[in-house]
Amino acid sequence: MRIDAPPLIMAGLTGGIASGKSTVAAMLAAAGARIVDADQIARQVVRKGRPAYHDIVRRFGPTILNPEGQIDRDALGTIVFNDKDAKQALNDIVHPRVHEVMQQHIDTFARQHPEAPVILDVPLLIESGWHAFLPVVILVYVPESVQKMRLMARDGLGASDAMARIRAQMPIDAKRAYADYIIDNTGTREATQRQVLAVYEKIRTGGGPTQP
Repeated sequence: MRIDAPPLIMAGLTGGIASGKSTVAAMLAAAGARIVDADQIARQVVRKGRPAYHDIVRRFGPTILNPEGQIDRDALGTIVFNDKDAKQALNDIVHPRVHEVMQQHIDTFARQHPEAPVILDVPLLIESGWHAFLPVVILVYVPESVQKMRLMARDGLGASDAMARIRAQMPIDAKRAYADYIIDNTGTREATQRQVLAVYEKIRTGGGPTQP
């Protein structure tokens, strides 16, 4: 992956499922950061008619399509969830296209907003190795027990299904070792926002990292 847009201030944002990463990304955007959302881009590159769409349908068949002909993310997720080869095949199709569009966004921000920090919002930032290309990593953290509770409430899952989804990712506690800044999202929204604004200011001004 190429991340080449000096002299931009850049950082990666990651977390675990149901940790509140999207909330933190929105707070960073409100503070003035430019967000490059890998999940949003991944949805765009697999839309009907795009090259990745055709490659995915060829690999996994038409049963993954919804009545409108778009890829059904739940149907595709069911296939790749417990099949490492299928998951790798999907990643090999999608990731290069996502990288390309992310770089286009970075280049645009470098031209139009060179003074604003650029945050790469990537759920699997550490698992994919992308963190190695970035000077700063921000982790949105909640304990696994809170992930489970929030995931059950958000998606209507039972305890075992929620834990299966959590365990399919790198443990959130293991991600702490890779983080330059840790935002604890266990408490109130106001408490999280205070941490976000403090981290944003340190990144913007080149201050050193702090961890709780």
